[in-house]
Amino acid sequence: MRPNPLAFTVLVLNAGSASLKAALIGASGERLWHGQRSWDPSSGASQADGLRPWLEEALGPRTDQLELVVHRIVHGGERFTTPTRLDPSTIAALEAITPLAPLHNGPALALVQAMGSWLKPGVQQWACFDTAFHHTLPLEARTYALPASWRDQGLRRFGFHGLSHHHIAEVVRVPRLISCHLGGGASLCAIRDGHSIATTMGYTPLEGLVMATRSGSVDPGILLHQLRQGLSADQLEQALSQQSGLLGLSTISGDMGQLRAIATGHQAMVNPDTATQAKNQKAAGLAIAVFRHQLIAGIGTMAACLGGVDAIALTGGIGQNDQALAGELSQALAWLQPFELHQIPADEEGLMARQCQQAASPAPS
Repeated sequence: MRPNPLAFTVLVLNAGSASLKAALIGASGERLWHGQRSWDPSSGASQADGLRPWLEEALGPRTDQLELVVHRIVHGGERFTTPTRLDPSTIAALEAITPLAPLHNGPALALVQAMGSWLKPGVQQWACFDTAFHHTLPLEARTYALPASWRDQGLRRFGFHGLSHHHIAEVVRVPRLISCHLGGGASLCAIRDGHSIATTMGYTPLEGLVMATRSGSVDPGILLHQLRQGLSADQLEQALSQQSGLLGLSTISGDMGQLRAIATGHQAMVNPDTATQAKNQKAAGLAIAVFRHQLIAGIGTMAACLGGVDAIALTGGIGQNDQALAGELSQALAWLQPFELHQIPADEEGLMARQCQQAASPAPS
């Protein structure tokens, strides 16, 4: 059943470290416009200010109809667990936790400041947080087995992709649900009666599954070994975040679609000889196999946390589009049956618009 329609037009902005996605959601929940463009927030406020002509051209006269602008902010820390109106106080609090997610929170806050300078008076800016859905994680699921002095510093599991997992929980309403967000980033969430009780990402979005260029979980001893070999912390972070995952495994690409095409012989590299082609096929096949192995193991863990599973939902670029993966999972997870397997398009923007409209609306008298 679809949630109540929106009362007014909402502009949703999803600022990442290298791109900006935007969507205009109408009064009945329809998507009036959506767009995406690259940007480099490291160049300063001028980059965010430069987005104004793009948005004004895209929105046209509908700019004057806006009553809410909603921002996706990746990390809400301990404090921000619900949609939040942005004012000087909340913005200052969010700036203080930017070190938890500098590649994402910083650009989002720069965009908040830029939008505030040209929106008409009375237009509210709100934020939704990717960590918020996981605030229901029980203590044992969010606590690392670390020294107490470390845990006192706030080192705990936060979880991410919460907006995506929340959307899945609204669409697939079953008691025991495993939501699989599989895209450039990837994470699982065990959802019991609509609430997150376990997830694979942790203190940062680096933990968990194999991703496009991120390693996912690895033995911490490997990291200590590399540090002792002379790698700096920055080099280690670069390797784990940008040079690992599907890209690191295949040495070809972090794109699952391209790797499947190469692995099955449907796409050749430029002017390869036979030996190189065979090598590429083997490397692409290995990347897919490791990704699938970790995914199946993770789903098993989520199922154990739930005590069984009624439905598994795949979303994200890989999850909603990769039919081969859906077939492989159905076969590999036959022991869990009976369960429903769904492939569902992501709709973080629609969820954010509904949440903030509801939060901003005056309570009935």
